[in-house]
Amino acid sequence: MESTTSNGGRAFSRRWVLGAGATTLVAAGTAGLTACGSSGGSGGGGALTAFVYGDDAAKIQVAAIDRFNSSAAAKKAKGKIKLEKVPGSEYPAKLRTAMGSPNAPDIFFNWGGGSIKAYRDAKQLVDLTDTITSDPVLKSGFLPSVITAGGIGGHNYGIPMRGMQPVILFYNKSLFAERKLQPPTTWDQLLDINTKLKKAGITPFALGGSDIWPELMWLEYLVDRIGGPQVFDRIKNGDASGWGDPAVLKAAQTVKQLIDDGAFGKGFNSVAYTNGGAPAVFAKGKAAMHLMGSWEYSTQLGKFPDFARKSLGWTAFPTIEGGAGDIRNVVGNPTNYWSINARTSNKDAALAFLRDCASETYAKALIANGDIPTTTNAESLLDASPNPEFAKFQYKMVQNAPAFTLSWDQAVDPDVSTPMLTEVNKLFVGKSTPSQFVSALQGLK
Repeated sequence: MESTTSNGGRAFSRRWVLGAGATTLVAAGTAGLTACGSSGGSGGGGALTAFVYGDDAAKIQVAAIDRFNSSAAAKKAKGKIKLEKVPGSEYPAKLRTAMGSPNAPDIFFNWGGGSIKAYRDAKQLVDLTDTITSDPVLKSGFLPSVITAGGIGGHNYGIPMRGMQPVILFYNKSLFAERKLQPPTTWDQLLDINTKLKKAGITPFALGGSDIWPELMWLEYLVDRIGGPQVFDRIKNGDASGWGDPAVLKAAQTVKQLIDDGAFGKGFNSVAYTNGGAPAVFAKGKAAMHLMGSWEYSTQLGKFPDFARKSLGWTAFPTIEGGAGDIRNVVGNPTNYWSINARTSNKDAALAFLRDCASETYAKALIANGDIPTTTNAESLLDASPNPEFAKFQYKMVQNAPAFTLSWDQAVDPDVSTPMLTEVNKLFVGKSTPSQFVSALQGLK
């Protein structure tokens, strides 16, 4: 699936392609990966090759490479970049195949976390940890939570190169005003709002359950709020016993309580986000809230522009009493990243190109395209955004986040992602109990 709508559609399509389908393509080829990367610069004649996800947003990277190739930095590093745009539906498989060949890209687009673990394990990636620490431009150029979120085991292998995509609790401002409700900041407030909405015949939350990944967002935030980000950090870093943490069971029990209490209404498992079903339920006032990635704004602006402009509100996911998670913690897709092949013929040129992602010029291009940059210089530029209020909310949200947990389906090993999503859906449709859900996840290796 590939979309050319601004920010939201692209963010959603990238997430869905990797998280719910194409991860299996990466997993299938993991055993064949070798450290036979681009030993001579795959572009030939001194040019380095960069693979990018070939959606509409790639125009930002096209312009950046044109700018770099004519720059003094390229001349000093004695290298230029040649960009190859790969169709989104083909990207994970083509990257996997290329990385196992002599013609591997020198630089490549990725989602961080689990999407690059196989390449890290095969020693195909440049460890950028020390480079970022010692380079003032890279060290101070990006929001720390975003840099950290894309790494593995405390090491950094990527530089942010697209917009941020946090998961946000959206709500219908008009409906809330009519019912004299305020957006919840605590779990007890949320439950109280649910009761009042149901009494009025309004479903509290829209949920595109047939796609499964919208269900995952609930567990991601609940585990964070109950146990803190360290719970999933263990899992992300390969410790499957982390699924047995009490916070995971408590999160699953909380989900079951929400479902049994009618928080998502009836038939949510037959409603999809992909076909616009869940956004329509929300925009038409049949549901009062929607937990969704930041691309929900763009989705609503495209499908229900009056609702997006007049009634769409947003807030943070609430705290849970006694929980270890900070209300400022964020889950979702921090951004996308550039990584460097360890066998590149010109590491200096590759690094010089990556430094441009921290520039004001690059940030302005992202903003003009409807994205929210993850650079530290972006805040002063956001008045140029199509919706400055929403842009600044997102930016502050991520800027102030003590932790930004990468979406589980992107953070875990690709061969774990699909069965994990299956277990999530079984929990939501009542085919497994919370304890069975935890046991099943503990069995995923």
